Amino acid sequence: MPPHSIKAACQSAAATHISVAEPSKSQYAMASVPKLLLLLLCSYHTFVAHAGGDRSYKLLSIGSLNSDSVCSQPKATPSSIGVTVPLHHRHGPCSPAPSKKVPALEEMLRRDQLRADYIQRKYSAAKGGAGDVQQSDATVPTTLGTSLNTLEYVITVGIGSPAATQTMLIDTGSDVSWVQCKPCSQCHSQADPLFDPSSSSTYSSFSCSSATCAQLGQEGNGCSRSQCQYIITYGDGSSTTGTYSSDTLALGSNTVRNFQFGCSQVESGFNDQTDGLMGLGGGAQSLASQTAGTFGRAFSYCLPPTPGSSGFLTLGAGTSGFVKTPMLRSSQVPTFYGVRLQAIRVGGKQLSIPTSVFSPGTVMDSGTVITRLPRTAYSALSSAFKAGMKQYPSAPPSGILDTCFDFSGQSSISIPTVALVFSGGAVVDLDPNGIILSSCLAFAGNSDDSSLGIIGNVQQRTFEVLYDVGGGAVGFKAGAC
Repeated sequence: MPPHSIKAACQSAAATHISVAEPSKSQYAMASVPKLLLLLLCSYHTFVAHAGGDRSYKLLSIGSLNSDSVCSQPKATPSSIGVTVPLHHRHGPCSPAPSKKVPALEEMLRRDQLRADYIQRKYSAAKGGAGDVQQSDATVPTTLGTSLNTLEYVITVGIGSPAATQTMLIDTGSDVSWVQCKPCSQCHSQADPLFDPSSSSTYSSFSCSSATCAQLGQEGNGCSRSQCQYIITYGDGSSTTGTYSSDTLALGSNTVRNFQFGCSQVESGFNDQTDGLMGLGGGAQSLASQTAGTFGRAFSYCLPPTPGSSGFLTLGAGTSGFVKTPMLRSSQVPTFYGVRLQAIRVGGKQLSIPTSVFSPGTVMDSGTVITRLPRTAYSALSSAFKAGMKQYPSAPPSGILDTCFDFSGQSSISIPTVALVFSGGAVVDLDPNGIILSSCLAFAGNSDDSSLGIIGNVQQRTFEVLYDVGGGAVGFKAGAC
């Protein structure tokens, strides 16, 4: 193919979503070769390698494991009926509020374990296998949110009239959104000016007697000068307290009137440059729930493969072209979006893991970094992955990551494919950047098989992940960013 033809083909491919394959033999056959060849010619960080006609290995550039210094734009935009805003890694060059100090891997993994422990404590093991994982009163902690410091992805919005720019972390594990506000008696430094309610003509606070304040439930903690107060204590000890309020929210060129959020006046335990948090959970206070009447009950995001690339968040996402699995919800823990993981494939071969191992259930979480698996499932994955990595020396564990390798002197590495198989036949073939993190297999095992599983954000990289709340489905579309 001539160079100019390759360039044209690549540009065409970049404008098209490459969908996740269903597990039928015909889709693994020779009909897929032209698309794969195009990926080989176009890809910068990764490309798919064939082994005996089977997509059993992928090549990963060692450079993509290191932090980027230059920001690159997303290669595709989602099809939607709503609004899409850019999404960036908070520690990367694309971030509008870059951190002055990037946490070491060990510290990030320690914080990640706090978050995973918190989520798992909100659930008890469901032995009936129905997926509606039950909350146990004996194991629910007093904290009301997840760990702030593991959150990695930010969006930029406008709040107020006129709109004040705010850079906010996104979190599917939180419902209440908040930003730091004037006057602030205890706030962390941030890149943008503090939001000043007195400068907005559309700002209002909720009264203590309002139905909205009552709806906060545990998160509503009394009154101050007749104004509704909220307090959230996160799993890592961070906390935010202030006035529960409403104002106009600007998302790109779209506006949402009467958006409810917390105006934080006292905050502790957080030292990032971001301005607040945008909750995307399933509760009534989340952005997704508040905008459902405007944009519809579906949202999606694409988490970029590296800190130096960009993704997106879409409210009112289109729901076609995705591989889907049923969404499982718990009436007692409405924040989280559950799925049923059924099997794992390594190098194209399904591992011998009893389906019952996955019966405690699994949740999708944008804020947990590393996917947590039942101990039996993780042991099988680790063994199979190591068997396919015999050409690389093993390396010491790094925190909770215990399947690590020495890639010294390598410019690229060949790694076995890893696919997650969900109920309904959805097969999600992970991107290479979703398999390896800092020279280690980017999965961790729970202490046993009774704890909840969590699909973390590393494994979600490059997919447009759809949360079709109205349709009761979670979807995946590969190669979206």
